[in-house]
Amino acid sequence: MDEDLTFVDRLHRDLREVHWPEPAEIRARARRRSHRTAVLSAVTVLVVLAGSATVVSRGPAGSPTPTAPVGAPAPFASRPSVPVAVPARTEIPLAALLTPADLPVRTGPRLGTTGLAETVQVDPLLESCGREREVAARLPVSRASRSQTLLRPGARVDVPVAEVLSQDIYRIELARGRWLFGEIDRLLNACADWTLRASMLTADQQPARTEQEHSWEPAARDFAGDQSVLLRHVAQQPRAQVDGEPVGRPSVVETTLVVRVGDLVTVVAPAPDTVADRVDGTGPGLSQADLITLGGAAAKRLCPATDGPC
Repeated sequence: MDEDLTFVDRLHRDLREVHWPEPAEIRARARRRSHRTAVLSAVTVLVVLAGSATVVSRGPAGSPTPTAPVGAPAPFASRPSVPVAVPARTEIPLAALLTPADLPVRTGPRLGTTGLAETVQVDPLLESCGREREVAARLPVSRASRSQTLLRPGARVDVPVAEVLSQDIYRIELARGRWLFGEIDRLLNACADWTLRASMLTADQQPARTEQEHSWEPAARDFAGDQSVLLRHVAQQPRAQVDGEPVGRPSVVETTLVVRVGDLVTVVAPAPDTVADRVDGTGPGLSQADLITLGGAAAKRLCPATDGPC
């Protein structure tokens, strides 16, 4: 025990006698060390390059005869070739998006954003129905994404306005891209008809328990790209559970285009009032033929941006 105390006392005494450099001196030493490391690295590269240079000797006829580089293996030793892995594309170029010229309707300002590791989103309400029916969709996570919103002509970007169309593009693994359409089919099979029960405010701002009927169906398939589907969603006007009186917005038809080309998937959602398909009859706007043509235009935009031949 006494020996331990003696050792501790001696250690404390020695530490008091140690000269610690000032912070400025420590930083200066660090800068000098970094500089030396950079210089040594450059010299090392030069030495390696010089050591691997080919030595040229003159043959009897005076023609140069190359010999093996210094430190190279025997002349006839075979060395297996190692394939160089080409990194997969990640970014999604702006040119992959639809342009206003691709639409048969006029548009205004164009807003956009990009993201990483975003989960593919087709129809949030359809996914909610699936979860309630215990058919939770396993939608893939993208490596990269790019989104845009096309607003109405003359619209200002600093105030809430109705949009003409929204589009998302996701870059995902090829196998997961094929799998995505299987997940969409699982949701469609589970949610052909669905009643959503919720609370909302009436026209006189009174809370009410409501019921709203929803239905989804594939209106068209495989019309563009490697895989495609046109989803048709009908949302009936909500009704109060107590007396069945209509509450909230009128019935509406929503359409969504999902198109895959290679490892890129795009989800295009026109605004309901820009589509001719209406609950109470055909109205002005994009017909189903127009939507299928739009899906083909989206596929052509995606093609040059895919990771691989298209």
